[in-house]
Amino acid sequence: MDGSGFFGEELLTSLRARFPTSTITHVETVPASPAHYGEWPLWVAPSLKQVLIDASITRPFTHQTQCAELAWQGRDVVIATGTSSGKSLGYQLPVLSRLAADPTACAMYLTPTKALGSDQLQATLGMVKGASISNVHPAPYDGDTPAEARPGIREHTRYVFTNPDMLHAGILAGHARWARLLRNLEYVVVDECHTYRGVFGANVALVLRRLLRIAAAYGAHPTLIFASATAADPAGQASRLCGRDVVAVTTDGAPTGERTIALWEPGFIEDAEGENGAPVRYAATTEAAGVMAKLIADGARTLTFVRSRRAAETVAMRAQEELVLQGRPDFAKRVASYRAGYLAEDRRALERALDEGELLGMATTNALELGIDVGGLDAVVMAGFPGTVASFRQQSGRAGRRGQHAVVVMVARDDPMDTYLVHHPEALLGKPVENSVFNPHNPYILRGHMYCAAVERPLTRGDVTAFDADEVVAELTAGGFLRQRGDRWFAVPQLEGDLRPETAHAAVSLRGGAGQEVAIVDVTDGRLLGTVDAGKAMSQVHDGAVYLHQGEYFVVQELDLDDYVALVVPEQPDYSTQARSTTDITLLGEPSELVNPSPGLWVASVDVEVIDRVTGYVVRLADGTVSEHIPLDLPEQRLITRAVAYTIDPLALEAMGIAAGEVSGALHAAEHAAIGLLPLLATCDRWDIGGVSTALHQDTLLPTVFVYDGHPGGAGFADEGFARFHEWITATYEAVRACGCDDGCPSCVHSPKCGNGNQPLDKHAALKLLGALVTMTAGEDAN
Repeated sequence: MDGSGFFGEELLTSLRARFPTSTITHVETVPASPAHYGEWPLWVAPSLKQVLIDASITRPFTHQTQCAELAWQGRDVVIATGTSSGKSLGYQLPVLSRLAADPTACAMYLTPTKALGSDQLQATLGMVKGASISNVHPAPYDGDTPAEARPGIREHTRYVFTNPDMLHAGILAGHARWARLLRNLEYVVVDECHTYRGVFGANVALVLRRLLRIAAAYGAHPTLIFASATAADPAGQASRLCGRDVVAVTTDGAPTGERTIALWEPGFIEDAEGENGAPVRYAATTEAAGVMAKLIADGARTLTFVRSRRAAETVAMRAQEELVLQGRPDFAKRVASYRAGYLAEDRRALERALDEGELLGMATTNALELGIDVGGLDAVVMAGFPGTVASFRQQSGRAGRRGQHAVVVMVARDDPMDTYLVHHPEALLGKPVENSVFNPHNPYILRGHMYCAAVERPLTRGDVTAFDADEVVAELTAGGFLRQRGDRWFAVPQLEGDLRPETAHAAVSLRGGAGQEVAIVDVTDGRLLGTVDAGKAMSQVHDGAVYLHQGEYFVVQELDLDDYVALVVPEQPDYSTQARSTTDITLLGEPSELVNPSPGLWVASVDVEVIDRVTGYVVRLADGTVSEHIPLDLPEQRLITRAVAYTIDPLALEAMGIAAGEVSGALHAAEHAAIGLLPLLATCDRWDIGGVSTALHQDTLLPTVFVYDGHPGGAGFADEGFARFHEWITATYEAVRACGCDDGCPSCVHSPKCGNGNQPLDKHAALKLLGALVTMTAGEDAN
């Protein structure tokens, strides 16, 4: 394409003509910005500086210089600038210069994904070799590192590339073998730190605190350098991760090309009728494949992001078919898919082919979202909102990174969040609205980490205070897991259970929180298909459930909860299954916070016990009809967690025009819609949270709605909902009101995870309720 300012509008005009029934709800053009350069810091190793200059980096950008100077001075810093802005140079300058200046100095790089870590390791190896920095030996240390290579890495590397899981289970668990590196640890780089949220974020925060504690015991006090996508509060996020004050560098000095962003709502399928007579829109993946093909046919090299591995394959195939139909079979051959699970050499070949223009288009999961260097793209298509504003910006930034004009098209899925965003672009394209929410003080998560910390080194009074763990340590001591001697606590060996010195680290799962994983095994050949958290197993892989794995269908023969295994057989059933469950919720003590914004309404932040029991499942035929309900006898699950709750006086409901017979349907529909919109404020997925609504709760004796965290002790999501209740309810009301269906559909009040089969639901009464709540809570948000 040429570099004219009409680039974006020309492509959108072409797309409008190709998809006349679809709607572009909003177009926004982000103007190009010039580069702002700084000077090379005087302390940069001359050989490193020359390597960079030879690579055409003649001067650093201002944000790179600012980050590097702060880190060199020993200040903990987070660099939070746009995609492809060169954040890595901001930490490589001080780290590699220190390693060059001090032959004993060491550093550690932490990444959430292996692909990103491999990419950064290759770049570092090139710089170290080119600058002739001796005896650094940068090396990966993760689950794929061969056992025979690990001793050499422990003994010789001065720059180790690892992930939080391996740091926890492989380095801190055996820290004596890493004494050389820990004693000389100067820098710890935490890349893509915005991805650490929820339970994973809380676990990583505690692992980082444990790393700093052990390093201090060896006499080291490393400087922390965080790299993040643009976020609401990068300094606060980084500070919560490490427990120390962190300075933020957020002014981006890198140049950007003009970017045209379009929000796209698919058209309706003619004569198709969904639930409650609602019209049915084209699927986001189908539409995205068509949009991708048209962009490629018009000459724009395009990257399309999808939500699953299967969708990556499907979208690439559909785009190829579309290009053939448009008379461009030559272009069709230059479209591919990219996802996790490919061999590393295959991924590298695809990245190179896309970067160099051999490929014109690629459909990918978020495997290409984080910092991997792929350039030269003209357009990005998203099949649905990627989950967070940070991810949206990361994916958008994949196009136009060489300074050329770019187009971004986000195709909405048929769900409340996407529907809301395409009609409220300010929530997506203005400042980031969600906070990266996690709670490192969650006692259920803290318990395992404090025991691991005691195994690593006896706890001191200062440690207990620093971790804010007085109650947890007292509980572990009372339970016989810790023994206090003087002002120290020692780990006590156990005869059984997970909390034993030899098994403690393996028992703490960073990504799944508490609970075992259930293995899903194909009984015909014994292969492991995947795993599911034990907490979700009873609703997803119960006896008789239809299970989908990478496009293959299986039916569960047996769920063995004693051995944590689900046995499945390959089949092609002409039906689907959906679990049915009952959920009871009980208040535990008084609310930690309670507000009464208007007469007849109370909003609270509470501790609750949730008792959930899968009672059976329904068999749904291909036409959507239910053929039978099959009961199941499964044990109940108990969860103690955090919830945001609101209670309403029946007189207030009557004043809203909600009759007594409509109350249950109104509360239930409002609860579903609110769960769908909470990810707008807190970086969670709707599957991380649950809800209960009742016309008369046994503890409040009033109509009550609860939305709770689906993790023991809570992950911070419900607390964020309480703090921003008015903002949350306002977004929920707008989403339901904007939906064009008559009586409720997946775009507004239907939930894919409802244990009651989306019954009863009353969209009209819910609108009355939500509208009144918006008015009654105006001005009440806690922050």
